[in-house]
Amino acid sequence: MALEKNLEQFDTDAILEVRNLKKSFPLKKTLTGKVTQELVAVDDVSFTLKRGETLGIVGESGCGKTTLGRTILKLHKSNGGQIIFDGKDITNLKSKDMREIRKKMQIIFQDPYSSLPPRSTVGGILSEPVEVHNIVPKSEIKSYVLDLMEKCGLRDYYYERYPHEFSGGQRQRICIARALSVNPELVICDEPVSALDVSIQAQIINLLKKLQQEMNLTYVFISHDLSVVKFISDKIGVMYLGSMVEFGTKEDIFSNPLHPYTQALFSAIPQPDPDVKMNRIILKGDIPSPANPPKGCRFHTRCPKAMDICKEEIPEYKDYGNGHCAACHLLG
Repeated sequence: MALEKNLEQFDTDAILEVRNLKKSFPLKKTLTGKVTQELVAVDDVSFTLKRGETLGIVGESGCGKTTLGRTILKLHKSNGGQIIFDGKDITNLKSKDMREIRKKMQIIFQDPYSSLPPRSTVGGILSEPVEVHNIVPKSEIKSYVLDLMEKCGLRDYYYERYPHEFSGGQRQRICIARALSVNPELVICDEPVSALDVSIQAQIINLLKKLQQEMNLTYVFISHDLSVVKFISDKIGVMYLGSMVEFGTKEDIFSNPLHPYTQALFSAIPQPDPDVKMNRIILKGDIPSPANPPKGCRFHTRCPKAMDICKEEIPEYKDYGNGHCAACHLLG
């Protein structure tokens, strides 16, 4: 893949650089432990994210979006590539060395119901990370947590309540407060609104934008809802079967999608005007198995513009101007 750099050449404005990142999971092993078959979840993904920006990651279910987010946070150990956070290569750091960095990198999970411990009160859930990481003196923890709850739209009398007493939107506010309790710089938002009603989704998205401005946060926002991604993101990465097929600014991606897969995704966005005719691109066939991906371009089995070369050669991931990158033989 193109766009490789030496570690010394990292972007000084970037808070996160991902270079040729790979993550696979073993499916079959021999008696001696040698892997004979693996599922490739993230394959050769690269991008740069500057401080204060929001990167939207989109793609169909199973394309590797969530695995990418968890691998960046080192919840999964990568099989190759580099993760450079705040100018430091954290790819191979051990758990004890990651402890200090954990404060700066947090995640908001998709399901607000299962991601909160049911036997802890809201106060206990939010106080624990503050105490473990020594964010403030013990005597100030409760006032710190109450202030955080107010920022996230939670009433102070929720402090003694348990997660089962709240609605889905309120639980997700608790999850957001928990992620922000240690003053992070980077937050991975793993489909944080997909389990919520549409009206509540808007409230949570507006809350995330407000908190980003107040706390100078950087987001990686994983979603399959393109309208939400368009609203919140500065940059967009499109993933297909573990690979990043297109990456660029929101304006470039939406005004001039280069990859046929991106064009097909965007053609499915509903139009509010009933008189506007939609030129829907229907993709044929199912997504191939990541355990047995097709040879050449992984999208060629469903691509309406596939050529013979697409079946044999992997397209090069190139920059076509202004950081707008894509991997497609049609682009030359």
